[in-house]
Parts: sequence; structure tokens; C-alpha cells
Amino acid sequence: MFFQKFFVALLQWDFVRMIIAYDMAYQIPPWNFILSCLPSNKTADFHWPSGVFKNSSVFNRDDQRADNNFRSLDSHPSEFASTESFYCCLWSQNDKNSSRCANSTERKTSVSSSAFTQVLQQRGVNWSIECWVRGDLKTLICNLESFSKNSSKISEFQTHLSYVLLEASQKDSPIVSQKSNFQVVQCDCNRSKDCECHVPVPTANLSSISWIFLEITNGAIFLQSPIMSVKPINIVKPDPPLHLLMEITDEGKLKIYWSSPLLVPYLLQYEVKYSVKSTETMGQIAAIVLDTSLLVDNVLPGSSYTVQVRGKRLDGPGFWSDWTIPSKFTAPEVIYFPPKILTSVGSNASFYCIYKHQNKIIPSKNVFWWLNLAEKIPSSHYDVMNAHVSRVTLLNMNATKPRGKYTYDAVYCCQENECHHRYAELYVIDVNINISCETDGYLTKMTCRWPANTISSLMGSILQLRYFRSSLYCSDFPTTHHASDPKDCHLQKDGFYECTFQPIFLLSGYTMWIQIIHSLGSLESPPTCVVPDSVVKPLPPSRVNAEIMVQTGLLNVSWRKPVLPENKLQFQIRYAVNGHGEQWKVHQVYESESQSASFQVPDFCMVYVTQVRCKRLDDLGYWSNWSNPAYTVVMDIKAPIRGPEFWGVINEDVVQKEKNITLFWKPLGKNHSLCSVRRYTVNHYTVNNRTWSEDIGNDTKVTFPWTELTHTVTVVAVNSIGPSVINFNLTFSWKMSTVNSVQSLSAHVINSSCVVLSWMVIPTEYTLMYFVIEWNNLDEENGIKWIHVPSNVKKYYIHDHFIPIEKYHFSLYPVFLEGIGKPTTTNTFTREDIMKQENDPGLYVIIPIIIFSSILLLGILLISHHRMKKLFWEDVPNPKNCSWAQGVNFHKVAFSVLIINQKLFLLSFILY
Repeated sequence: MFFQKFFVALLQWDFVRMIIAYDMAYQIPPWNFILSCLPSNKTADFHWPSGVFKNSSVFNRDDQRADNNFRSLDSHPSEFASTESFYCCLWSQNDKNSSRCANSTERKTSVSSSAFTQVLQQRGVNWSIECWVRGDLKTLICNLESFSKNSSKISEFQTHLSYVLLEASQKDSPIVSQKSNFQVVQCDCNRSKDCECHVPVPTANLSSISWIFLEITNGAIFLQSPIMSVKPINIVKPDPPLHLLMEITDEGKLKIYWSSPLLVPYLLQYEVKYSVKSTETMGQIAAIVLDTSLLVDNVLPGSSYTVQVRGKRLDGPGFWSDWTIPSKFTAPEVIYFPPKILTSVGSNASFYCIYKHQNKIIPSKNVFWWLNLAEKIPSSHYDVMNAHVSRVTLLNMNATKPRGKYTYDAVYCCQENECHHRYAELYVIDVNINISCETDGYLTKMTCRWPANTISSLMGSILQLRYFRSSLYCSDFPTTHHASDPKDCHLQKDGFYECTFQPIFLLSGYTMWIQIIHSLGSLESPPTCVVPDSVVKPLPPSRVNAEIMVQTGLLNVSWRKPVLPENKLQFQIRYAVNGHGEQWKVHQVYESESQSASFQVPDFCMVYVTQVRCKRLDDLGYWSNWSNPAYTVVMDIKAPIRGPEFWGVINEDVVQKEKNITLFWKPLGKNHSLCSVRRYTVNHYTVNNRTWSEDIGNDTKVTFPWTELTHTVTVVAVNSIGPSVINFNLTFSWKMSTVNSVQSLSAHVINSSCVVLSWMVIPTEYTLMYFVIEWNNLDEENGIKWIHVPSNVKKYYIHDHFIPIEKYHFSLYPVFLEGIGKPTTTNTFTREDIMKQENDPGLYVIIPIIIFSSILLLGILLISHHRMKKLFWEDVPNPKNCSWAQGVNFHKVAFSVLIINQKLFLLSFILY
């Protein structure tokens, strides 16, 4: 037990002595370096690199004394073996002035030494070491590779790496103070030629100092490297660049571009190597660049490029990353630059072209240009840039019209009459986008809108409203400004973009425009300037009321104007008859202080719906929305103008020997009733000055007995105001019923909807007031129809539904001041009308056609019957040879077929 404690104490003391002797650690470089170890008695024979012998402390006396304190004891504490010292040095061929050495010991163990161990004792050994931090910035890797010719012997060694990662606050602490903090990792030496050690590195320690030393043993010999120090940030090996791509630029150059690797803690520089192969040139070029792109000039059609890129820290030490996977690019046979152009209506655009055909570049003077392969561009638009480059310029262009799935114009570079299938794309967009803004009636926000359909053909574009605000009003000529702000706008269902400014400055000028952002470039609409105070949309008027004035019959509409804005306002009133499709009429009110208006309407007995809206009197801003509707109520404004026209029919009962009079009339219209009728009354007058009234209510028919020689009746219409003032009288007189003033009456048929009556009048001593025409269909019981006809008329057209073959009864009554005269009647139309019907030439055309069609149909049926019979009898079997046909009467079957054909003929004739 004592020997074990003594052994541990001795090892710790040796470690302290080593740390004190080697406080100056070897700085790990961002390249590979060498660890060389050999016995102390062979140092003179070893070929050290130039400068190592005299700059290193390998043979320093103080260091030798310190090294004598390093001892290696056998695993058995009872045995002490003799030791032999090894010197291990770190050095680099890239930096021969910087090297460090340390003393190691050989442990004698019970394990027999191999031939390789004997060689090591005689000649020493060299390892190539490279340490770097992986691109994910989480792991420090040290790789050891033996210089021995027998590289398979590397597996005989076990390698450990001891390390300590200092915190930022410990960067000035001595190494000896960290001896208890060293951690050990086992290195992977199962590889064929090398060992690899992995040390986890927290992100916080990337810029802190780390101390490292290696311990290498094969069981017989124990070797230890000098102390090494490193800042992990200085040996980062980035990941290769990402997304290596190539394309032809708008200037006709080859652009090689890529993305920086992820998790890079600093800026990188890049090395680009590329080879080009074409029919005219071939070679390889390398270049160092600071950006993530490289432009290559003199690109020819058909040339092939192979490119690789790697990266390294821009300022400070670090490793080059691995090369990217080779990326290939072949230039097309026809090069357009730019290959695509996005521009606005009215602008000019130029395309350049290099044309290669059958491995030969076409001279630029022999190049022609076509648009959509349908329109040859005039040669006056061509320019010869050099021997190989041709240019075409299109002037004052119109907007591109989409052609199916193609939303661009194709520009072709051709030679004579042959065009390559490749083309350049031209997008011409109309950027005259109308931006409209309105301020709400509360003057708290401004909403701006613009249509999106103007650029719907430009797929992949982003619309953005940009604006800036001036302190007061707008300039006369608004322009865009670099110090503008974007506004978040959203597409609405109606196809408009909409955005809101809130809060707003009422008198400030908001200059705004639409920026169209696309992968091909950016376009801007012409700017417009808006002052929120000038685009106010007021709130609609409130408390709208509508009524028909009783005294005047005018439509009166009243309202209350909105509180804001405080400007003077004008008003519009729209009105329409309710339920008639809202055929609006508009009444304008310019008096800003008015809160009501009255005006005439065509029919004041109708229900009107009215609405009111307002706008600034100076015509700035917008009309408000229409107010909530207000409805009028139908009211009687006057007594009816007149009573209804009526007629009476005398019905005589021979059995009872009495006569009754039935009066009937049509309901009085609103234009005469002003505006409604509550009831009708019939006033009776007889020769004995006997009078009475009869309330009929809303009926339009009344019957009363005729018992007096003369009986006069009047029908009066009554509304809420009073009875009608002007009324019609009708006098029934026994005496006048025998007076005849009509000599003749005839009826002529014009068509099925019109019959004309004509008559001749006989002069009488009585005053003729008018005629009444009665007519009715004798074959129907639809009642009597009648109409008033002026007294000076001798011919009258009756418009009704007439059937010429039916009988009608027409009566003409003369109505005198003294009473109703004797009627003249007719029950038939004139003979000329009947002969006209009989002599109708249409009958002589239709009847022969019917007869001819019937004969033709009969012939077709007979022929078809004959064919069916023939086909039937051909298929009939011989009863002597066929048992099932015996006893069958085939003549009866044929007769049945004939009967069926005849029935079909009759049916078709009836349907015809």
C-alpha cells in the first residue's frame, strides 16, 4: 500500500515538474504538424529539421534535470525496472522556427517487445498531426497519421488525448493550476493508417484557450507529447459552401454563385476554381473572392464549365473547407442577355444575342429578330455591338396580352429564315394602377384600395404599397421617395387590395405608389398624393322621415345631417314607388343648412320609399352611403274628384210583371279617388221629388226595382275627406226607352282581338249625351261588357277576345239627357266577314296537303305490309317437314299483321 501511494505521489510530482518546465506550450497551427519521438541516445543521429535543434529545448540542461524526475514504474509496485528516456518534439515544416520538445520514458513491462518496438527503440517514430474544429462548431478533431512504412502497425498503439478548456475568466491562469481539470478521451486507432481523437467544444469556449497533450503507448513504450495550446476559433474548418449554381446574367456574363455554410462564426473568403471547354478555348482558372459570387467574361455559346468552391476565414487563421462537389454548366447554343425583361408600358427594352449554329458563331450583321415568330422586327431597331453580339431595341411598348398559358412575348434571334427554338421573354406590365382612398365619417382612419387584376398575368409577383407623409398638403408633382415605408395590405373578395392608415393627419399629404416586386425586377406605379381631409366619406344623414303633405300633395323628406365633417354639405334624395323595382329618381338639395325638402311626385296616392345621402358642398370627397329607407303612408288628401262611371241593365220578370235595374261599375282609380274609397252610395231621384240614398259599401253592383216612370240614379264615391263632387247620372225613363236615334248597326271582324262597330244616327229632338256599347258572347255566361262612347263617334273599335265562329250580341244605347233611348242590336257579323272566312285561300291550300299526305302515308303502309309478308312467308317452314308447324294457320297470322298495319295507319292519320 505504501508503494502505491508513493508511486501516485511521484507521478503527480513528475507532472508538476513537467508543467513548470514547459509552461510555454506549442501553438497548434491551422495546418498539419509533426510529432517526432526517439531515444535520447539517438538524438544525434536523427535528422532534425533546420532550426529545431538550436531553437528547441530538447537538450537544455534545466529541462534535462526536470526530465530526470519523470519515471515510469511497472504495474507491480514491488518491481522497479530500469528506464530509458525518449524525446518527443512538435514541429512544422511550414513554421520551422516554432517547436517544442518534452521528455518521455520507456516502461519495461512483462510483455515481450515486438519487432516494431525494437525498431522504435533504435530509430524513433514520426506522426503527422492535424487538429481542426468541425463546421458544426461542436467538436475539435485531432488526426494522427504515422510516417512508418509499415502503417498497419499504428493499430499496436493506444492513444489518449488529455485536454482542458478554459473559461474566459481563466485565460491568464498558469497551466499548473489546471492539472486537476484535465480530461482524457480515448482516440480511435482502429483505422488502417491513423488515429482520430474527438474533443467536445462548447460554443462559449470557441474563443478561449485550450491545453492539450497526447499520450501514446503500445504497452512497452510510453510516449507523451509536449503541451499544446489552441483557440478553437483559430482552427475552424468550415463546411463547404452550399447551393453552387451558374447562370447567364443580363450582361451576358457567366455568374457563379453560392451560399455561405451554416454556423460560420466569422466572414469567409472563397477560392473558386473552374475549367472551361469550348470549340475555341480550353483551360483552368482559380480565383480568390470575398463575395459569394464570381462573374466570368467572354462566355461563348456551347461552352462547358466545371466549377468547385471552398471557403476559409477572411481575417485570422483557419482551415480551408473541403471543395464542393463539382458543378457543371453548359452555355446554350443561343445566348440571350438578358434572357428575360420585365418593364412597364411605354418604356423601351433591349435584348442582346450571340447565335451559334453548327459549331460556328453567326456574325452579328447576319442576325434577324422576330416577335412571337409572327412579326419581324424592322432592321432599323438592330445594332451591331461587335462581331458576335447583336442588339435589338423595342420602343414605346404596349402591355403584353396573355396568349393561353403564355403571359409574355417571345423575342427570337434568327439567321435569315431559320430561328432557334430558344427565345427571350418580354413582360410588359401596365403599372398605371389607380389608388383610391377615403376617410371615414369619424375622421379617424383612411382606407386605400387598388385593383389587383391589372397585373394578374405576372405570376409570382408581390404587390406592396409604399408611402411617405409630408407635413402639410401635397406637392403639385408628386414623386417617389427613397425614405418610404411599406404598408400591410390584404386582398379582398372583390379583387381589390385594401389597407388602412390609422391614426391619420387630416391635412398631411400622403404620397403613395404600388411597388411590384418580382424575381425579374421591380416596377413602380406612378405616385399619387392624397390629403385625408379631401377624401372624406361622411356618415349618412340620420332620422330620415318621408310623408305626403295633405294640403299640397307634395312629398316632404326631412333628415338630420351628420356632426362630422364640419364642412358645408350638399344632399341628394332618391325616391321610388315601393314595390315597383325601385326605379329611383333623384332630387338635389344644394342648401347646406337645409334639413328638409318638398317636391312633386307623379302619384301621391302611392307608397314611396326615400333615402338621403350627403357630400361636401365643394365636391371634394365622396358621397356618403344612403341612409336607412323611410316610407310614406297613403292618406286621402282630398275628396274624390268624381264618382265612378256606371251602367245599368234592365231585367224584366214577365211572371211577376216587374222590372229590376242592376247597376254595376268599375272601382274608382287612385287618381280620381285621392287616394282611396271607403264606400259607395247610390242616390235615387224620382218624378215626385222623392229621394233617398243607399250605402253599398265597397261593392260595385246593386239591384233595385223600377217602379216609377222616371228613375234617376247617381253613384257617389266617399273617402276619409268626403264624397266625390262630380258624379255621373243615369236616368231610366219609360218614355225615352222607345226613342230610337240609331238607323243601322253593323259589326265587322278585324281579327280575333278586335271588332269594329259602325252605325248611322237619326236626328231627334232630344239632347244626345253619349252612347253605351254592350256586348257579350251568347255561347258563354261571362256577363255583359260595356263602354262609353262619345256622341260624335260613328265607328268604334272594340278590343277583346273574339272567336269568329261563335255568336256575339252587340247593343248600342243612345243616352239622352232625358234618359236612356232604345237600343239597336245585332247578333251576327256582316255577310262580307262570313264570306271572307269561307273564301279564305288558306283552306284551299291546307286541305289538298292533308289529302296528299294521307295517300302517301297509306302507300307507305301498303308497301311495308307487302315486304313484311314476303319476308314472313320466306321464313315459314314446310309443315310436311317440320312437326311444330303442323296445324298452324299462317293465313290467319298474315291477316292479323294486316289488321295491325291498318290500325297503325288510322292512328297516324288521327295524330296528323
